[in-house]
Amino acid sequence: MGRYFDELKKSMEFLADDPRTIFLGQAVGSPGTFMYGTVEGVPASKRLEFPVCESFQMQFSLGLALTGSIPISIFPRQNFMLLACSDLANMIDKMPAISDGVINPRVIIRVAAGTTRPIHPGHQHVGNFADAFRSLLTTVRVVELHEPWEIFPAYANALEYRGATLLIEFGDFIGEK
Repeated sequence: MGRYFDELKKSMEFLADDPRTIFLGQAVGSPGTFMYGTVEGVPASKRLEFPVCESFQMQFSLGLALTGSIPISIFPRQNFMLLACSDLANMIDKMPAISDGVINPRVIIRVAAGTTRPIHPGHQHVGNFADAFRSLLTTVRVVELHEPWEIFPAYANALEYRGATLLIEFGDFIGEK
């Protein structure tokens, strides 16, 4: 595929080695997006396929985090993750303030700005809302992954961070060397 893809795959396998992690989302258990290929090396027992129910997926991720798990919550498109923004902005992001710093859910959120090559899939599939997320969120870190060399350190850092991280990937970079 390409170096960008290889770094994503390596990062997911690294995360899978941690006994606290669980991967959930669309195209996690079966093919459907480029993200599926990046989790093929993750044991099936650590992957939970979700239907199209973005808000519930974010709520479920919070629930897992509250029990001590570290969910890697995968949303193939930022446009679709907008349906989960209330749960992200009003619960995961505000939990530290609501609990006076006692609860700081550790959630790793993977989301993509969709591919436009080889064909444009439609405007509802390719948005990048990084700046809007940065404006909206106060405790959740927002990280854009433009270069292959940024990927592994960003995911390793997200695993160690005592809070939530939103990592934005770019499907158009998957085939680049």
